[in-house]
Amino acid sequence: MKMPHTSKLLAGGCLAGGLLLLLLCSSSLAADESVDAFTIADYTGDWGFPSPYGHYSRGPGYIRMSMIFDTLVWKDENAYVPALAESWQRDGDSYLLNLRKDVTWHDGEPFTADDVVFTFDYIKEHPYQWVDSKIVKSAKALDDYTVRLDLNGSYAPFLDMVAGALPILPEHIYEDIDDPAEFQDDQALTGTGPYTLADYDQAQGTYLFQAYDDYYLGAPKVKQLRFVKVSMEMTPAALEKGEVDAGSVPPETVESLKDEDFTVLKGSHDAITKIMVNHKKEPFSDVRFRQALYYAIDRQALVDTVLRGYGIVASPGFLAPDNDWYNSDVEEYAYDPAKTEELMEDMGYAKDGQYFAKGGQPLEIEMLITSNTERAGEMIRQQLEDAGFKVDLRSVDAKTLDSLVGEWNFDLALNSHGGMGADPEMLKRFIGEGYTFNSARYSADQKLNDLLSQEVSEMDPNRREELVDEVQVLFAQDLPALPLYYADSYWANDGKIDMYYTKQGVANGIPIAQNKLSFVK
Repeated sequence: MKMPHTSKLLAGGCLAGGLLLLLLCSSSLAADESVDAFTIADYTGDWGFPSPYGHYSRGPGYIRMSMIFDTLVWKDENAYVPALAESWQRDGDSYLLNLRKDVTWHDGEPFTADDVVFTFDYIKEHPYQWVDSKIVKSAKALDDYTVRLDLNGSYAPFLDMVAGALPILPEHIYEDIDDPAEFQDDQALTGTGPYTLADYDQAQGTYLFQAYDDYYLGAPKVKQLRFVKVSMEMTPAALEKGEVDAGSVPPETVESLKDEDFTVLKGSHDAITKIMVNHKKEPFSDVRFRQALYYAIDRQALVDTVLRGYGIVASPGFLAPDNDWYNSDVEEYAYDPAKTEELMEDMGYAKDGQYFAKGGQPLEIEMLITSNTERAGEMIRQQLEDAGFKVDLRSVDAKTLDSLVGEWNFDLALNSHGGMGADPEMLKRFIGEGYTFNSARYSADQKLNDLLSQEVSEMDPNRREELVDEVQVLFAQDLPALPLYYADSYWANDGKIDMYYTKQGVANGIPIAQNKLSFVK
């Protein structure tokens, strides 16, 4: 594949051998406090082509894309900040946005209101996975730098989930593109963001971004930004050797890294590990069966063993105790295999030897796992088998697991994802029908789905909090997915730049300490 901007690889020949030599290149702090190069370790590596329609549908893919494309509004460590819109105001179910007048696309063309209107019209025909196009009824340019967005109703998280998440596209490039997912050449990466893509090696899982010196907030402080594939276990050593500048690190290494003057950030519990359940088929469609499974799992033992104590037990209501919207008044489901047997007997099951059976038919369950969740999967399998469930583990790669879950071609699947610290609109995305493989896509409880719709349209904060509390109570009763635990997360860096966890996550809730503003100012 032809790569964009290949002529802009590191001046001076640091990348003469390509990105395979990234770890041999040094970073230095210039007198003007700019950073020549900054390297981030990522234990997965490839997250797709970093265009709005080319990146993979998880947080790291969005992060890479966000270096190239800007949104109307952004967030720093503490609050919303202007991006392409220098100011905005709400008027009922409409928003008036005043755009910056000093923005250019990477090809030199001026950014105007027409690009914003085009983008909102474009996603209606070509849905963008991170933003619900049905939220905005219409977009209208009042002049070259003023846009009016009329919504289809009240929508409390507009700034997070729309204005702060939708990458704005250049009309002069995308207007003739009918299949944006397949549009993966140089022009597809023409944005207004602080970086252009210098190189992308899919096989190696490496990215090199070059600063766009005409960026409207000023030339980025970090001149070259690199992402390289390094396992989490190897990242501390790579940090100590100066091969990388930042990355996620195992909890056990935190104190030693601090002793060596690395900055270590602890994230809030914005990522969850849960068991996805195929509630579309029997017996998983019976809430009693899902509750029976949940009582058979010792979640604290999982935290103690799998996470080595570095994490907390998940709430059956889905949100973590350190979340501002957490409701403690939900059913706890303490580990109780006797309760499991009681519920199974109520459904007509009895143990035929070690395992449950019904009508002479043994009950067998398959649970999907990946190499990253193998240890947790083995422990859960053993707990379920001890309670009477015959469970077979099937190990697949992460993309296959996501695909099988998305197609409803599974029984149980061990799944982890972030975004739990975002605006509570994310509850609709992770529970409601019509969303991605990370969602339970649960429609059996109409009251729950009604509450999910009501809370996102409730503009009164106190009333909205009451609705979110009710959602958690009903989720805990229905258990369309089985929350297990929230792992502690740690991000280490060498202090060359100020990295931080973004308020309610990057864009619509990504719990990764890689906000692009860290590299700009």
